[in-house]
Amino acid sequence: MGRLNVNLCGIELDNPIIPASGTFGFGYEFAELYDINCLGTFSFKGTTRDPRFGNPTPRIAECTAGMINAVGLQNPGVEKVIAEELPKMRQVFHKSVMANVSGFSVEDYAYTVEKLNACPEIGWFEVNVSCPNVHGGGMSFGTSPAAAAEVTRAVRRVTDKPLLIKLSPNVTDIVAIAKACEDAGADGISLINTLLGMRIDLRTKRPVIANKMGGFSGSAIFPVAVRMVYQVANAVKIPVVGMGGVTTAEDVIEMMLAGATAVQVGAANLVNPYACRDIIRDLPAVMDKYGIETLKSIIGGCK
Repeated sequence: MGRLNVNLCGIELDNPIIPASGTFGFGYEFAELYDINCLGTFSFKGTTRDPRFGNPTPRIAECTAGMINAVGLQNPGVEKVIAEELPKMRQVFHKSVMANVSGFSVEDYAYTVEKLNACPEIGWFEVNVSCPNVHGGGMSFGTSPAAAAEVTRAVRRVTDKPLLIKLSPNVTDIVAIAKACEDAGADGISLINTLLGMRIDLRTKRPVIANKMGGFSGSAIFPVAVRMVYQVANAVKIPVVGMGGVTTAEDVIEMMLAGATAVQVGAANLVNPYACRDIIRDLPAVMDKYGIETLKSIIGGCK
């Protein structure tokens, strides 16, 4: 095995770099720019049971060292993802891929995962529990240990593939939620999703984006992400996939020292479409600089 190899829930990766869902589509657009098979894997666009047009525009607001988005899970729905998107993806990406799934009820999550479960290219499921629970008064599943565990159990019943639960940072106790997911059958935890943010246009005195608030991402949130990865990795026995503001190979090393087995890169892909390729290229030199022989050896190395 090479210096960059890691094992994520029983599947070996050539390196720990994973483009985050919502920033890499289904891969084929980026494949026009470089060979995306250099990636460890990628998490494809968040998929729901039914097609979604998403939120009204404008959906994007610029921020210092980041951005706010409220795209609203725009996607063609699971049936079209299986029939149209995955065949195109297979032509350009020849490794196992991570399927990111969202829902608005426990039944939605289970239905979508069960449909995707038969697709051989899917190696892991990444279940995003930051979506509104419409049957529970509009709260996000990810803000409650009990609700997050309920989704985890429902999805666990319909797939034997590795199951990662993607958690929201907009909570008081991230550890309690992560441990509830572990107890309910999760094989790993992905964190963090975006922070909740807002911008106001000084000329109009109105919110910049139509949804008023949205997900704040970018390098500004990196310290928050490192803190939460560290807390969760020291509280659970399952792997953690770290993300949030990662832009450089040094950031990857720091995230892995905090306890991440693999590292997702999100907003950086929207600034530089070669971001993941460049990070993978830079990793060996950064490892040499800090006397790191293998990446596996540094996971959770910060005590």
